[in-house]
Amino acid sequence: MPTAPFAIQALTDASRPADLVRTIQDRHVELEQALLRHGVLRFRGFALRTPQDVEDVVLALDPNLASGEYLGTSPRNALTKHVHSASELPGYYPIPLHCEMSFLAHPPTRLYFSCLQPSSWGGETPLCDFRLVWRDLNPDVRSRLQTRGIRIVRNYAGPKTPRSLDPFALKRWDDLFGTTDRDAIAATCAREALTAEWLDDDALRLTCTPPVVRSHPETGEPVYFSHLQVFEVHTPEAELRRVSRLRQTLHARLWYLAGRAVTTWTRRTKAPHRRAMDVTHADGSQIALSDVEHVRDVIWQHQVVAPWQLGDFVVIDNRSTAHGRLPYSGPRQVVIAWR
Repeated sequence: MPTAPFAIQALTDASRPADLVRTIQDRHVELEQALLRHGVLRFRGFALRTPQDVEDVVLALDPNLASGEYLGTSPRNALTKHVHSASELPGYYPIPLHCEMSFLAHPPTRLYFSCLQPSSWGGETPLCDFRLVWRDLNPDVRSRLQTRGIRIVRNYAGPKTPRSLDPFALKRWDDLFGTTDRDAIAATCAREALTAEWLDDDALRLTCTPPVVRSHPETGEPVYFSHLQVFEVHTPEAELRRVSRLRQTLHARLWYLAGRAVTTWTRRTKAPHRRAMDVTHADGSQIALSDVEHVRDVIWQHQVVAPWQLGDFVVIDNRSTAHGRLPYSGPRQVVIAWR
């Protein structure tokens, strides 16, 4: 059975963010070892209430935080210099489990999440040890994914294009890179092993062929490290079907039917290279849906789901452990920083 995160509870109800910093500093060696082993640390009861509280804590613990460069696909809003909303995707849509920005040559190594407002229903951030996922994949599927590789395609509209009201559309490329300087964009793409193709309508297509498995840099363990299950065209239907089985409510069933409709519409109306996101084998051939579904099944077998509580602070080793988001209703604020 999947194991819960290594957890630390505040000793008193009056504990403050400064007490959290002191706890982590005092137990640094123990907690670093626990993070390496479990992939996740959860701290509860330390009165984190604002994005600035979270930034103060993570800066005290980790001065090398990313200052805001985000080359992922989930829409986010900057709340402080280092802290962002975790995702602005609609609450009804599940975010599949993934290691953050796994398609980059230099993805983040550590993530810091905090819950500043739990939702009234749902909204959990499931966690999954992707070392176990790689271990438990069918050997034939592992072999196909390794030998045939994968290719990820993402399409971005240009700066002159009105920002889309489609909640699933990717941001414009000037928003993604924070600049319209094509030389600067080329430098970023070269650093992150992304191939940039400028299209006639000022759109940008990013292509990459990242490995599906990486060795953890400290332990050497093989880790499933891919967005295959996120970018594959059947994802809305596949994830919402699993959510409907987990929740077993009429509401979840209706969203699953909507996910089926979205998947069918996307497949019928957009060529793979024109979709916002698509993934194939490295040679452009389709990945067998049965292989993708097997990956999803193994991930869901190993996921750990626990409700957020107000002020929770979670540290994730992004080199071994994935996170996602289950659908929710009502106001919710979960924030993230990373390095």
